[in-house]
Amino acid sequence: MIIRDAGPDDLPAITAIYAHHVEHGAGTFEEVPPDQEEMARRLRHVQGEGWAWLVAEAEQGEGQGIIGFAYYAQFRDRSAYRYTAEDSIYVRNDVRGQGVGKALVAALLERAAEAGFRQMFALIGDSDNVGSIGLHVSLGFRQAGVLKSAGVKFGRWVDLVFMQRGIGMADRDLPG
Repeated sequence: MIIRDAGPDDLPAITAIYAHHVEHGAGTFEEVPPDQEEMARRLRHVQGEGWAWLVAEAEQGEGQGIIGFAYYAQFRDRSAYRYTAEDSIYVRNDVRGQGVGKALVAALLERAAEAGFRQMFALIGDSDNVGSIGLHVSLGFRQAGVLKSAGVKFGRWVDLVFMQRGIGMADRDLPG
């Protein structure tokens, strides 16, 4: 598996992977899959801000093409959050549980630390999303809280799990 920066040629696979998660999972609170043009806009925005959008590409014998993607962005659009990032991770359904997500998030953590971020948040849709929660725990995230019944998807209330991990110097000092 190769982890690399995403590019325009990856958009068909990125769009398809995300559409599957929108239509079949509560990890994202979107209910209508965005089209490729919208995903291209999101990719340009993330990369235009200097943040990382990565893809996992299968090597020969592991399947074909893009098998997952992940990105981080500043947590919120307020200046006090300038050292706080939020990750998003989506893996092709047929390779879930095979370490793709873990490799992507590990690479995101490294890139975010290099960019000067000090905290990484994961806002995980659905407290039953044990795969994503477990992946984040395995990389040193801790649960910071749960917003109960934060959204409605598939005709049921869905929680939002907040997870957090310090990166780089974390909160051991104030950024220069």
